[in-house]
Amino acid sequence: MPAVPNASHRGQQNDLSLTCVNFSKLVLCDLGGMSEQPLIDVAQEKILSLADETEFAANGIVSRTLLRTASLRVVLFGFAEGQELTEHTSTQSAVIQILSGECEFSLGGKPHPAKAGDLIYMPPNLPHAVSATKQFSMLLTLSKPETNSAQP
Repeated sequence: MPAVPNASHRGQQNDLSLTCVNFSKLVLCDLGGMSEQPLIDVAQEKILSLADETEFAANGIVSRTLLRTASLRVVLFGFAEGQELTEHTSTQSAVIQILSGECEFSLGGKPHPAKAGDLIYMPPNLPHAVSATKQFSMLLTLSKPETNSAQP
């Protein structure tokens, strides 16, 4: 696997590995490896600095799972300028907070510029894509849809 410049872990004392997958010009990196131990233990309170925990890789995307429960997952992303995730869907609801920089989200085939401070909501199964117009970071919160309980 190629080395990824500027991708280092700061702030935590956990032993983390950096896993990178190269898709032509895209390098997607996941801090934590296959076990992907979230930074937050759901049994304990914790305060994180998102700015300190955000990682960027030259010509890549770095993702980091911060929290995971049975129905919720919170992931921190750092995108290098010019990187993109092609159109895909998710079976979960998603809330995205743009933390820094600028990007363009395609929601249902329509482009929407987004910048630091913006909040994006996506219902399940909405086709979407994202492109980094500048280096940017975002916080993704995925939640499983509520299941309909049996009606009386």
